[in-house]
Amino acid sequence: MRKAKVNINNEKLQESAEILRALAHPLRMQILEFIDKHKTINVNKIYNTLKLEQSITSQHLRILRMAGLVVTHREGKFIHYSVDYGKVTNVLKAVDSFLEAE
Repeated sequence: MRKAKVNINNEKLQESAEILRALAHPLRMQILEFIDKHKTINVNKIYNTLKLEQSITSQHLRILRMAGLVVTHREGKFIHYSVDYGKVTNVLKAVDSFLEAE
């Protein structure tokens, strides 16, 4: 029996794990869907509309931002969030490709 050579880029593996971890949480998915629905929205509207604590919302948004799934821009004292559709599309394609390979 032949052994397969495994060559994994650890940096890419860590980045992929962070992205999938960000998407795997139901509340983060709810926040991401809410942002998508509004195209761009400030953090106050997110936690007030979804009836979440500000600190919890900020923690989840930080994880989504670190994973590159959302982008921010500041308008005065407000930070607005929007979905990085390119990144999300790439992630969905990669997951679909992985699942089709089974």
